[in-house]
Amino acid sequence: MKIIRSVQMMMKEVANVNKKIGFVPTMGFLHAGHLSLVKEAKQENDIVVMSIFVNPLQFGPNEDFERYPRDEQQDAKVAEQHGVDILFLPTVDDMYPDELGIKMTINQGTDVLCGRSRPGHFDGVITVLTKLFHIVQPNHAYFGLKDAQQFAVVNTLVTQLDFPVQIVGLPTIREGDGLAKSSRNVYLSKIERKEAKSLYLGLKLGQKLIVDGIKNPATIIKEVKKFISINSSGKIDYIELLSFPNLKSITTINQQVILAVAVNFSNARLIDNVILNEEGSFIDRIS
Repeated sequence: MKIIRSVQMMMKEVANVNKKIGFVPTMGFLHAGHLSLVKEAKQENDIVVMSIFVNPLQFGPNEDFERYPRDEQQDAKVAEQHGVDILFLPTVDDMYPDELGIKMTINQGTDVLCGRSRPGHFDGVITVLTKLFHIVQPNHAYFGLKDAQQFAVVNTLVTQLDFPVQIVGLPTIREGDGLAKSSRNVYLSKIERKEAKSLYLGLKLGQKLIVDGIKNPATIIKEVKKFISINSSGKIDYIELLSFPNLKSITTINQQVILAVAVNFSNARLIDNVILNEEGSFIDRIS
């Protein structure tokens, strides 16, 4: 595995590559979710590039940029073990050497879910991904559907600005009890960790209601909220049921949807979702 830390060196590396490049952008502290993306990228491309960059532009003033877990040495070891060909490790100064003279703003799909309470977050996401797509020049880019709103936002970016890259959304990787794997799970107390499985169990309850013929989003949201409230001490930030990937409000379930939840525990904010067709069947891959 080759490790590249310079933007210019990364651009030089891919300039004359005539092979398919699969790209896995991450913020590091790798877990099974990231590695599932690498596995898929290896199957569908000739070269796999992974980036690890904790992007300051997508953290708000009261968020956990400094506290965000980092372990570069372990990440490099894990990436190599799982077949990453190039690990791109740029610094903040290399990615943003000067104050940005261009401000990227996205409006579609950002006033719901996590975007409602994190103004500017997705502006930071599309800015860094625009840079990374230009630097790496991938044919395919892989994202976990655990961050489904991010996938929807990136889909808008790529579609509306005609980026020559196909984005692929892959299923959320979960612990044995259903908890979505996340770098932030390490901040849960033992009691909170046990309670955290209620997020996925609540989502599965909502999915079952759709399968059973319930088409009213408000009814489903009410039941999911009740379940999570009873089974968790966390404070619910939101439970929403929207069209996907457009992330629009709907009055009846007659299309592909996302049922999503965010819960604040004492030191961790957890998100989870399921993407379903109108009959309630799980959608595991979007490309």
